[in-house]
Amino acid sequence: MQGTAASARPAGRRSTDERPLYVQLADLIAKRIESGELQPLKPLPSELRLQQEYGVARGTVRAAIALLRERGLVMTMPQRGTYVTEGR
Repeated sequence: MQGTAASARPAGRRSTDERPLYVQLADLIAKRIESGELQPLKPLPSELRLQQEYGVARGTVRAAIALLRERGLVMTMPQRGTYVTEGR
């Protein structure tokens, strides 16, 4: 994953982190939600935007979003996008 100044994230996949890349990405997005950077009932950035921002493949972004849905942090509405949930 590529790092930017927008928020704290690793400049690359850490060799000590053996978790799948989509899990690492989901955790990074979850931290943005928990910090309030991504607010409840507001849309997540688009898949394309997340691909570009983190330097990962579309499948990685989709798997990360699926994991966030399983965790109850986001909800996806067909043809409207993926939104941060109100809370647990």
